[in-house]
Amino acid sequence: MGSTATITAGHRISVLLLLAFFAALISITQAATNGGDLSVLNSLKDVWSNTPPNWVGGDPCGDNWDGIGCNGNRVTSITLSSTGLSGQLSGDIASLSELQILDLSYNKGLRGNLPQSIGNLRKLTNLILVGCRFSGPIPDSIGSLSRINTLSLNSNGFTGTIPPSIGNLASLYWLDLADNQLEGSIPISDGVTPGLDLLVNTKHFHFGKNQLTGSIPTKLFNSSMTLLHVLFDGNKLTGNIPPTLGQVSSLEVLRLDRNSLTGTVPRSFNNLASLTELSLSNNNLNGPFPNLTGTGVITTLDLSNNSFSSSNFPSWLSSMESLTTLMLENTQLQGPVPTGLFSLPNIQTVNLARNDLNGTLDIGPSHSSQLQLVDMQSNFISNYRQRPGANEVAIVLLRNPVCDETPNGPTPSYCIPPDRSSKYTTPPNNCVPGNCPSNKTASPNCACAFAYTGLLVFRAPSFSDLGNATIFTALQKSLMDSFRSNQLPVDAVQLSNPRKDSSEYLDIDLKVFPYGQDYFNRSGVSRIAFALSNQTFKPPGMFGPFFFLGDEYTHFDEGGSGSKKSASTGLIIGAAVGGTVLVLLVILAAVYAYGQKKKARKAAEQSHPFAHWDATENTGGFPQLKGARCFSFDELKKYTNSFSDANAIGSGGYGKVYRGVLPTGQLLAIKRAQRESMQGGLEFKTEIELLSRVHHKNVVSLVGFCFEQGEQMLIYEYVPNGTLSDALSGKSGISMEWTRRLKVAIGAARGLAYLHELADPPIIHRDIKSANILLDDRLIAKVADFGLSKPMSDSEKDHITTQVKGTMGYLDPEYYMTQQLTEKSDVYSFGVVLLEIVTGRRPIERGKYIVREIKMAMDKTKSLYNLQTVIDPAICNESLKGLDKFVDLALSCVHESGAERPSMGDVVKEIEFILQQAGLNPNADSVNTSGFYEEAEKGSPQHPYSKESFEYSGAFPPSKVEPQ
Repeated sequence: MGSTATITAGHRISVLLLLAFFAALISITQAATNGGDLSVLNSLKDVWSNTPPNWVGGDPCGDNWDGIGCNGNRVTSITLSSTGLSGQLSGDIASLSELQILDLSYNKGLRGNLPQSIGNLRKLTNLILVGCRFSGPIPDSIGSLSRINTLSLNSNGFTGTIPPSIGNLASLYWLDLADNQLEGSIPISDGVTPGLDLLVNTKHFHFGKNQLTGSIPTKLFNSSMTLLHVLFDGNKLTGNIPPTLGQVSSLEVLRLDRNSLTGTVPRSFNNLASLTELSLSNNNLNGPFPNLTGTGVITTLDLSNNSFSSSNFPSWLSSMESLTTLMLENTQLQGPVPTGLFSLPNIQTVNLARNDLNGTLDIGPSHSSQLQLVDMQSNFISNYRQRPGANEVAIVLLRNPVCDETPNGPTPSYCIPPDRSSKYTTPPNNCVPGNCPSNKTASPNCACAFAYTGLLVFRAPSFSDLGNATIFTALQKSLMDSFRSNQLPVDAVQLSNPRKDSSEYLDIDLKVFPYGQDYFNRSGVSRIAFALSNQTFKPPGMFGPFFFLGDEYTHFDEGGSGSKKSASTGLIIGAAVGGTVLVLLVILAAVYAYGQKKKARKAAEQSHPFAHWDATENTGGFPQLKGARCFSFDELKKYTNSFSDANAIGSGGYGKVYRGVLPTGQLLAIKRAQRESMQGGLEFKTEIELLSRVHHKNVVSLVGFCFEQGEQMLIYEYVPNGTLSDALSGKSGISMEWTRRLKVAIGAARGLAYLHELADPPIIHRDIKSANILLDDRLIAKVADFGLSKPMSDSEKDHITTQVKGTMGYLDPEYYMTQQLTEKSDVYSFGVVLLEIVTGRRPIERGKYIVREIKMAMDKTKSLYNLQTVIDPAICNESLKGLDKFVDLALSCVHESGAERPSMGDVVKEIEFILQQAGLNPNADSVNTSGFYEEAEKGSPQHPYSKESFEYSGAFPPSKVEPQ
């Protein structure tokens, strides 16, 4: 009987293998990818040179062609930035009817006209062709792309006029046609033909560095518009500045410099209360010097080289406390310069050259510590009063009487042109760079690698001190945070050589270094380039609008030049492989038929997912897991760069947490126990089995574990935006508005309800606190850290008698007194978290307990329950819809008697009701409830979800994020 079973098993396996072989042969001739999409990609392959080497075979979706993203069998994205493509964009691309993203940026070999048929891509949301060499007119059919939100055609050679049909793009958010050769007037609607005045939802008009002519139409701007950036610099525009610009109250950056505009500066500009950067330089503006007192938050003001009427220095400028850069060169100013100007707290640069200013220059005894440069060349300054401590300020008084009349002797420093160039380069990260081969570069982490390089260009930075390392450190951190949150395989970034170009743009050289190896693959480069070309990366607010010009990356490790392989070669290889496989299958079938039991057992042992499990420990056998895998110590060592300090992202009594990156680019959080906190093998196994059964979007997922070489490590999904605790304290830089807090609360509540009511077996977390609620890249809450968790067996449905563990301030007093643990103990802890969300305070601060403080202050007969003194100041000015019910819920959760507390399921329902009252969708995942983009005030953000930046719920395949 046993031998018959063995032969039967062997026969079955042989048959299965043969069937698999024939299925593989069939797949060679029968592709899974839609036939029409395959034909288009083959057409592109025929007209493009240097396509990726793996563009062979008949199944781009199934074979994961580089740069091709699919949904099922349909092509939805083509992202091939910086890969050296050359050729033209074939009109056949219009047949990709499901295409949503087309990004071919930074391929200087791409040239020719855009096909008229591109307007047939009706599902296209992102058309990004930055830094190529496309030419000819922009086809009018582009106005048919009704779903487009990002249209970036900048830095090409497009000619002709701006298509009026762009005015039809009601969903358009980002419009960048800068740095081309576009000419003619700015199109506006006339009742028959559309125009740009219809783009009331568009935030960005970037048209600089073209050859546009005529006046700026008065009708172009209106009060319904939500524009943030209007950039018409470097054109040939004439006529007056339209006063209707003052109706666009949302405007933050306005550049009209380097044109031929005339007339006066409109008084309506005083209505632009959000304006931070204004440049009207190098025009022919005239009339009285403007009074812009209403633009109280302005940081950069450049009115240089205009023909204003002669006037004394404007007194209102000395009250602009946000001002960092003042450029008034050649504006007919006269008289003395007020000392108070140099005491503005943020002032860095003052350029008053080529005017008629006179008297004594005195920057005052209390000049700003930020002050770097005062350029007063070619004026009539007769004296300079030097102040103690002013040596760090570069004073330039060339071609003034004070320098012309200097007696013989050493030339004063203020009569010598200063060297204002910046030599800044990102310093090494606590390491010493070694000698790299000539074709590699040392990263800030001192690893030699082939970096991806390019140029970051900032069109309107709000600072002028290019020697301030702190500013560039903030930019570097922002880049790394963005790359990590988007799970990109980046180890480090390096910034160098910041300088201003002739257009007053800030140029910075960027190098991006690969993680885990010394080169990027094509997917990695395309994803990094997409994050920059698609504006997924949001720099700190002080840097303003930017674009990126990537270099071609030539260091892909592909063992060849990357030239195309012919279809015949592919068939020959396929036939050869097929023949070889067939012979092997015959041999394998014979082997299986001979001694199947022994071979099956050996194969099972070799393929067992717990081959590294330390059997010497008293572990009770291998863990029975659902969806988690066993990692070797050597694998994790490689993924964390030998557990380097640079990858340490947290620590506690248990040990440290390290960031790791799989070869696929997936980010991991690796919790490595220190020796003294390790569990026994049986306890560790129990915890792994428990966590592997937990699968919910609001609970941090266990990816795997490691249990070898004396190590105990748990590998979780990486959650990039830190803890709720850090967000509420301001440590993480995340702006926690009331609506965001509600969204975080519902997410955490759902995660905890899942553990109590749907997990098998049910789980009591036992350490719910704000530090154990993590926020992902969209600020969706995830319950984390199950080190103290307890599963509930059928015999323990009422309670578990166990040693009291948890965190003071969150600990259920009933559990503390009785040592009887129930789900209601978690409910109590969650109630404390809810009060923390309202107050922004830790549970115990200066000996005061948050639960007691709320109860003492609360008066339900008064507005906001009389809690104004304890509500977090960060939200006290908001409309706190649902606050009363939220506080009622929190207090019901922290009831002294567990029996009186609601279940977590009831908590979820109540928060859902509060969300509905606040006008929010309780079933929307994203915290962004205001549309595809979310914008807020500018400043100096340290985080992409700070008030001063905006969230882009964009998409990069395969991790596409849909807007709410």
